[in-house]
Amino acid sequence: MAEQAPTAAPAADGRATAPPASPAARALLPVAADGVELVARFFRALGDPARLRLLEFLLPDEHTVSECVAHIGLSQGRVSVHLACLADCGYVQVRRSGRFAWYKVADPRVGDLVMLARSLAADNAAALADCVRIAPDPAQRPQPPPA
Repeated sequence: MAEQAPTAAPAADGRATAPPASPAARALLPVAADGVELVARFFRALGDPARLRLLEFLLPDEHTVSECVAHIGLSQGRVSVHLACLADCGYVQVRRSGRFAWYKVADPRVGDLVMLARSLAADNAAALADCVRIAPDPAQRPQPPPA
């Protein structure tokens, strides 16, 4: 008889909890504290909405910095800083051609990760909206009126 996968049991507040990690997933999780820090650092690079928008823009095709600026509406300097962060962290690759730098996603798994994150965020939209432990994006905070 085939072994059944563990199912999610409802938590005290009625929401479903995640089943225990499979042996394969447990093998992928870093054991050492520095391994956990590395994974946390991996996700921090994705913690900025502008970087996520850039990644999504770069998923289907490579683009120049100017095209990225036009797409997300930030200054060329800010976009360059975000692209440099994504390149330094291994999310994107740059190809130079004359005066232009062309950026593309370095690993197709990044697209899978972004789509999975969008799906999980949509499934947990209410909880994320109510979450008080994670500060909102500073760009989204209401600004106090001028004094």
